[in-house]
Amino acid sequence: MFADRAKIYVRSGKGGDGHVSFRREKYVPDGGPDGGDGGNGGSVILQVDFGKNTLTDFRHIRKYCAENGEDGGKKNCRGKNGKDIILKVPEGTVVKEAESGKVIVDMSGDTKEYVLLKGGRGGNGNQHYATASMQAPKYAQPGQPSRELNLFLELKLIADVGLIGFPNVGKSTLLSRTTNAKPEIANYHFTTINPHLGVVDLKDGRGFVMADIPGLIEGASDGAGLGHQFLRHIERTKLLIHVVDAASTEGRDPINDIETINEELARYNADLASRKQVIAANKTDAIINTEPEAVDIDENGELVYDTKENTNPIEKIRSEYEPLGIKVFPISAVSGEGIEDLLYYVADVLETIDTKPIVFEQEFDPEYELANNNEPYSVYFDNDTKEYVIEGPRIEKMLGYTNLDSEKGFAFFQKFLKENGMLDELEALGIKEGDTVRMYGFSFDYYK
Repeated sequence: MFADRAKIYVRSGKGGDGHVSFRREKYVPDGGPDGGDGGNGGSVILQVDFGKNTLTDFRHIRKYCAENGEDGGKKNCRGKNGKDIILKVPEGTVVKEAESGKVIVDMSGDTKEYVLLKGGRGGNGNQHYATASMQAPKYAQPGQPSRELNLFLELKLIADVGLIGFPNVGKSTLLSRTTNAKPEIANYHFTTINPHLGVVDLKDGRGFVMADIPGLIEGASDGAGLGHQFLRHIERTKLLIHVVDAASTEGRDPINDIETINEELARYNADLASRKQVIAANKTDAIINTEPEAVDIDENGELVYDTKENTNPIEKIRSEYEPLGIKVFPISAVSGEGIEDLLYYVADVLETIDTKPIVFEQEFDPEYELANNNEPYSVYFDNDTKEYVIEGPRIEKMLGYTNLDSEKGFAFFQKFLKENGMLDELEALGIKEGDTVRMYGFSFDYYK
């Protein structure tokens, strides 16, 4: 089964925690810190696989997690890095953040590989925090946390030309006659339920990729008849060949069909309605030529025919659309009549259109949106002084630009301690009202 959408969960690896330890060797009673660094967590990486053309694999497995980094050890031993996880997707896959629907990356054009979620960086061991005033730091940096996302994957076909039109108008027949594609063809509605790609090779050496988009119906922009799934694959095309049943073998009016489909394109995506179009008036082999109706006899006894009503369906379509700059080609996908003129015209038009692939711009940057602050800190009880101690680079930086002498500054600092979980850690250690808390030369009594 062709799968062009999938919803998955991804998570990068957590960074390993830095270790707190001190040298304990014979004849070295007061050895310095020797805690090792944690290993980096594995990343989640997207990679284009040109051998894939569906998202079927992601329908069966929906959760993808990279490995966590190992914690650091004593004697400066660094933890092992976690393994990356590589997700291979077909070219043209658009990756969106599930909740907002914003585009993270479009795996097409120059983007063949993309680091979706970086693994958490391993934390520094306590050896990195020894200073002249703090020679035995009892804290180490925790590893950065893992990052996680729920994603929507959407495959949008990469083709120069898209064949659009109602079901059973001959799009599959046209694709099979002009390219190497082999779509299923039969005389019933919705024969094509999967998009097909084919390469058109012209005698003058030019060529282009053409996609047969499953038949659209009225209401497609609202999802009727799998409309959204079909319309998705038109978005990258540079030119649309609008195939119509000029012979009205289904009992529909071709001009009305064209208007209906164009309205659906506009409702789904306004840009699609303005995309360059060519009309392929198909099934000319089935058109029954009718003579103009005689409505009177002139003074010479000759029949007078109604010239106001044009009974030739091709001329009707031409008179309606060629004044708008939309070229109409009568063709027969069955016999091949008129197809060569259509394809050469399409090749000429494509040369006037920007050759850059249509790539969807990033709207959601995981690196920015999921950024975190993991400066280390430590909360513990000092048995010698009978004080609770909070220390670490994060605290030191905060004290550097906070005026604790002012009521407002002290309230701001209390809020910082609460939001970062430090007050919870003090309470977990058993602190009581009136106990002393010490931070780099500052001491204050604890009150809720």
